[in-house]
Amino acid sequence: MKRNTTTFFFILLIASGLACASTGNTSNESNKDASKLLTVERLWEMKRIGSPVISPDGEWVVAPVTRYNVDDDKSHTDLWLFAADGSVERPLTRHGSSDGQPVFNPEGTHLAFVSRRDDDDEAQIYILPIREPGEAQRLTDVPTGVNALKWAGDHIYFITRVWPDKDWDEMKEELDRRSSSHVSARIWNRLPYSHWDHWLEDERQAHVYRIPVRDALSQSGRGTAVEDGKRPLVGNDQIEPVTLPTGRELPRSTQGTGSYDVTPDGSLVVFSSDTNRDNTNPKMDLYLVSPGSETADNITMDNEASDTNPIFSPNGSVIAYNQQRIPGFYADTRRLVLYDVNSGVRTVLTQEWDRSADGLVWAADGYRLFGAIDDAGTRRVYAISAETGQVQPVTGDTDFMSLSMSATGVLAGINQSFMYPPRVVLIDPEDGSVTRLDTRNDDILADVELGTYESVTYEGYGGQEIQMWVHYPPGFNETRQYPLFLLIHGGPHSGITDGFHFRWNAQTFASWGYVTAWHNFHGSSGFGQEFTDAINPDWITKPYEDTRKAADWFAGQPWIDADRMVAGGGSYGGYLSSILLGKDHPFKTLLIHAPVYNMYSQMAADFAVHSQRFGNYWEDDGRHFDGNTIYEQISPHYYAGNFHTPALIVHGQLDYRVPVGQTFELFRTLQERGLESRLIYYPDENHWILKPNNSMKWYHEVREWMARFAEPGPQ
Repeated sequence: MKRNTTTFFFILLIASGLACASTGNTSNESNKDASKLLTVERLWEMKRIGSPVISPDGEWVVAPVTRYNVDDDKSHTDLWLFAADGSVERPLTRHGSSDGQPVFNPEGTHLAFVSRRDDDDEAQIYILPIREPGEAQRLTDVPTGVNALKWAGDHIYFITRVWPDKDWDEMKEELDRRSSSHVSARIWNRLPYSHWDHWLEDERQAHVYRIPVRDALSQSGRGTAVEDGKRPLVGNDQIEPVTLPTGRELPRSTQGTGSYDVTPDGSLVVFSSDTNRDNTNPKMDLYLVSPGSETADNITMDNEASDTNPIFSPNGSVIAYNQQRIPGFYADTRRLVLYDVNSGVRTVLTQEWDRSADGLVWAADGYRLFGAIDDAGTRRVYAISAETGQVQPVTGDTDFMSLSMSATGVLAGINQSFMYPPRVVLIDPEDGSVTRLDTRNDDILADVELGTYESVTYEGYGGQEIQMWVHYPPGFNETRQYPLFLLIHGGPHSGITDGFHFRWNAQTFASWGYVTAWHNFHGSSGFGQEFTDAINPDWITKPYEDTRKAADWFAGQPWIDADRMVAGGGSYGGYLSSILLGKDHPFKTLLIHAPVYNMYSQMAADFAVHSQRFGNYWEDDGRHFDGNTIYEQISPHYYAGNFHTPALIVHGQLDYRVPVGQTFELFRTLQERGLESRLIYYPDENHWILKPNNSMKWYHEVREWMARFAEPGPQ
């Protein structure tokens, strides 16, 4: 067992910024000033910054900033404008609605964004001049709403879910009819019927459309000419379908800006579509179409697994995209592939690189791509040569995401760490140095005393090295003994990286007086293909052993009280916590949030994780080890006879990824077993607890429950 000193972080927030501090030898044995803690109430005071977009000339950055009102549980998102030289930081919109998805026009004179204002029944496109005064004007009145904007040439492109056999007026009539109907029934003839927290309509399809904007630009900002934005600048008769004529729809479950891209001149569109037209066994391919054509060419037919996230090079001659090799495995390594539009030649750039090439943007000169890469516990910016595939890390510590590149080569993005929420930054693409553009949340953090954190490694299953983040309480004193709160992340094929987590904030847990930790057990992303796929189909053996050995590592530390250990997690973390209920472990209680408890009834979810790759429970070829089906080996409910640990269980009714019945089954089992247990049920939440007051209730309930079984603070 060893500590990874190269990522050993001792960070203490003080009013003037971030400064290094030691985890030990502090005179303050415990944090006595509760007003200085990073409480859940403070988390909800913070503004939350979304993905930024940089202007073509690199002079301006626009990002959505969301604030929450605890009194009414409502959120308000405005667009903020930041000057690249740091001279400007101000709100660009103040309508009080939800403004987002900003995109600049190629000249950088106007900004389009999505909003739902005033009498809008659905989200619409609004347009705003950047270099001169003016009000945002509504560009569209699309009855089905708009999403995923892109601006290329003289057109703005967007995605909307339509009835393919109806025109706009007929769709408006259908929506009006439904809104006035007293029938609530939903009818499906095929999958999918839901996605995470919303139902999908069987007869509707997602398609790319485009709308001409050159004439509209001359009107934008002239509020009196268009009744102060209440009348759309462009009529629906001018909206042109791009993918609908091809007969190929975008992925049914979810769509976004990663589902399609457009050449700078608007001559070609590339988009994702399920070639099999079978969402139980989809084959996601990329199709190329010229707007106005009824024919789309499949450019990834030869690959049986998913091909996704296409982006055109700055000159439109090359498409970069992600290629996976294992059908049915969503966490398979995403390789970077380049497709030459003219020759059809395909080149796999990252064949030998054991990381997923995510969050990609093209460099302005087209010779490199930059990505926000999940890399062994930290999401780093990497540069990837478009000629050789050579990869080079650009940034080191802390997380980066949501990259945006200007035509002049200025790289913007989001930076965050466990110690501070997302910030808008410029990133030097050569040396990784960062220039922060915003000052959001500085006033709040100036009054907060945070603990410290570090990255350690220990020997997990089979003696393999496991990375783990350890968070220490404010005023941590290594001569005293503290309780442990071990967090078990979800996924399972996701990793905990050095970023700010509002829903499960380790520094908030640590402020209660617990040493808090996230371990990236077998199956976690960011540590290579073999490590990620090591738990399939056996979800138990390796992660369970990694979790036990993490507890052993802490028990061996002089500053941990081995009799005060608690643990818990959500989603897959809830699953593994349910497994712990029936297996040997040192934890006094478990927090189990939205757990997969019964692998059979999990078939009711929007995504059945094992069925496509390993077979269904009724199939003979579903037997893979120990002579039994996967479900008999790894379903937590089979271990119910050995349950022996008190548990706090939480779930939301609107969770369709892990249906709420999973938790009711588990709670009934614990009650029948006579085990101390509490169920917290949210009728208006989904897989996550997202509303301010519900979230605060969640944190306070967790704190109270854990304190009953492991008294917080040093002893």
